[in-house]
Amino acid sequence: MKPATAAAFSLLSAGAVRQRAHRMLELGLEGKLAHFRVDLEALEAAADLVVETTRQAYPALDVPFHSRWRHFVVGSQDRWAAIDQATPWRDAAERARAAFDLATISVLLDAGAGSRWAYRDPATDTPVGRSEGLALASLAMLAEGAFSSDPRFPLRADAKALAGLTAETLCRHFQASAANPLLGVDGRVALLRRLGAAVAANPEVFARSDAPRPGGLFDHLAGLADGRSIAAPAVLGEVLRHLRPIWPSRLELGGVPLGDCWRHPGLITEDDTSRLVPLHKLSQWLTYSLLEPLQAAGIAVTDVDGLTGLAEYRNGGLFVDAGVLVLRDAGDAEREYDVGSFLVVEWRALTVALLDRLAESVRRRLRMDAASLPLAKVLQGGTWAAGRAIARTRRPGGAPPLKIISDGTVF
Repeated sequence: MKPATAAAFSLLSAGAVRQRAHRMLELGLEGKLAHFRVDLEALEAAADLVVETTRQAYPALDVPFHSRWRHFVVGSQDRWAAIDQATPWRDAAERARAAFDLATISVLLDAGAGSRWAYRDPATDTPVGRSEGLALASLAMLAEGAFSSDPRFPLRADAKALAGLTAETLCRHFQASAANPLLGVDGRVALLRRLGAAVAANPEVFARSDAPRPGGLFDHLAGLADGRSIAAPAVLGEVLRHLRPIWPSRLELGGVPLGDCWRHPGLITEDDTSRLVPLHKLSQWLTYSLLEPLQAAGIAVTDVDGLTGLAEYRNGGLFVDAGVLVLRDAGDAEREYDVGSFLVVEWRALTVALLDRLAESVRRRLRMDAASLPLAKVLQGGTWAAGRAIARTRRPGGAPPLKIISDGTVF
């Protein structure tokens, strides 16, 4: 393997995300970042807000993992659980494949919807926006068989159906229109079409027990589970390795597409990865969402804290709105930025590192440790909800503090 190729693969891990994020935080604390100052004293107030939010949502502190499965619960009704319980699965593996299909499709469709879009839930006749609306729309679309090429098996997403997905079909199921605009429709469709192509091209991973489908990754991971146990960072590694071709063509190194990885002049190393900042937000969000189906199938998941926090606008918005991250130029809050801009790369990397520090403060306040309150639960309790709550007090509609141009494949 060429040195550049080996260097590229070194960036496809949670460890690389964490290491470079903390290096970005060091630069921030040294006053060497162009766009943000870091005020660690304000982190304590942010931790207080997260603790308050967590106690309100989970009085017994029985916090689940932060994953897509939480968004399928509306009120007291778990929409996926109802479908799951009514389906005569042949075995645990068939059930897990369907759950993997749903999690993969729903997470990849979860990039920011924009403040003007909402999905009118047919069951309650109420509009549901943002991430929860995207979740319900994707679940309904799967349940209706829109991702399956075989009408006998609607609860699946297979390569053939994904490869033929159109923007018109997605808009119809997601109720998107000129009056109800969904951001990044073309980017979302292209992502799912590339997913179909990647799955079809790799039957050794995705078609071990069935036709090529994202859910085939379950069989691959089950085969890797040593003694029916697998580490969460290993799951992410397989996601990054085998779904690498689906991401838009951005940065490549040694012929390897790097996905959610960006340039920043401050992150200097002595090898070919100099100035590169991996974040892998959607891949980690997907990994968090695959852990529960693995556990339900009898596969233990270890080292959940080996994954990082998610570099997205609710977690990042929490730190901006709480004053932990301060724009050097206040006018930047009024400008729009591409996801690859140095300002956004700084913001996202700082978010990952600060989530680690915040988790320690939250645990101290709740008198819990990393085993009882891993980062996945801090996020759910937690930082994401606190970021949304504080945004609602600062801006109409709870918009994030920074304006990001979304193509439907990052946030």
